[in-house]
Amino acid sequence: MSPTRRNFIKKTAGLTTAALLRPLEEFAKGTTPKVTARKGFELLFMQTDWGFAGNREAFCAAAKKEGYDGIEVWWPGDQPESQKELFEAVKKHGLQIGFLCAGGNHPLAAEHLERFKKNLDAICANPYQKPLYVNCHSGKDYFTYEQNKPFIDYTTAKTKATGIPVYHETHRGRMLFATTVARNFAEKSPELRLTLDISHWCNVHESLLADQQETIDFLLGRVAHIHSRIGHPEGPQVNDPRAPEWENAVKAHLAWWDKVVERKKQNGERMTILTEFGPADYMPTLPYTRRPVADQWAINVYMMNLLKKRYQS
Repeated sequence: MSPTRRNFIKKTAGLTTAALLRPLEEFAKGTTPKVTARKGFELLFMQTDWGFAGNREAFCAAAKKEGYDGIEVWWPGDQPESQKELFEAVKKHGLQIGFLCAGGNHPLAAEHLERFKKNLDAICANPYQKPLYVNCHSGKDYFTYEQNKPFIDYTTAKTKATGIPVYHETHRGRMLFATTVARNFAEKSPELRLTLDISHWCNVHESLLADQQETIDFLLGRVAHIHSRIGHPEGPQVNDPRAPEWENAVKAHLAWWDKVVERKKQNGERMTILTEFGPADYMPTLPYTRRPVADQWAINVYMMNLLKKRYQS
């Protein structure tokens, strides 16, 4: 082992729990708007199974133990046994559920849309448990506006028919990959509702979006669900939001989320937040070993506790 690597491990191991938790209190108490929540406001935290090594039962048990209200996972597709296993675990641990939906890897717009419709139909018609919402990885960044718009039209109709909110995620490689593109869709489709994973836009636009404030504010008004990952100008995920070098990025994301939560409180609406820091290779790793530089699960729990303290007061 090289001296540099040995020193890195030694310094990392020397971080105490108190040192890592201190920013939680600092950021949580922040300068948040003091808004009295109207009747109907509900704040629910969801956990991702992305990167979790155990089975559905173990995942649901772990999420419940940490204090999550529910989970957000990909629809199991044409796998009856996997569906049954998932819903049994969710029911056993008294969890809510939200689903991810996409059209697979079909490169042709028509095929992609048909697969997307099939998955969404199955989610909404499942006989086990009505989901809180469906979060869509909609379309492709290289599809035209005319090819992507049917995803919005279909989901809008589905929400009206089932009462299940269907959201579209601001995600690289998808329909809403950039702020300007997302605004165009939102202006032309007033019923479009967003899952805000603004970390992707930080990466796409290589900034913390300070030069796009008017557009960002407009789009924040369409946000219904949040993925609380912290991005930065060179990537969609900082290595550890507790590290002091990411203070500006953390504060920028909190300011965006504050505006969404403030509106939800004023309107007396449900607010769902998924903690979605990801594993390797979303999580930076050490070369050669691919060892993650931080603990994904611990970071997601940290984010949940930070936002609970910030928004439940």
